[in-house]
Amino acid sequence: MEELKNEIRKLNKLMVIQLLQGKTQNECILLLNRVGFGQSEIANYLGTTPGTVNSAIIRAKKKSKK
Repeated sequence: MEELKNEIRKLNKLMVIQLLQGKTQNECILLLNRVGFGQSEIANYLGTTPGTVNSAIIRAKKKSKK
């Protein structure tokens, strides 16, 4: 069962990589956030910190309110 979970995680990561190819870090963060990934998950996929992810999301929300 654990092996199956690991394989699903690998496939998920491959799909995310394919989806994000050619996009900026901020675009990636916002896209993953919109589809329901948490800040820690996004940070893990992008090789950054949850704080960076949080900042990008906050900036985008502020920008959209203007």
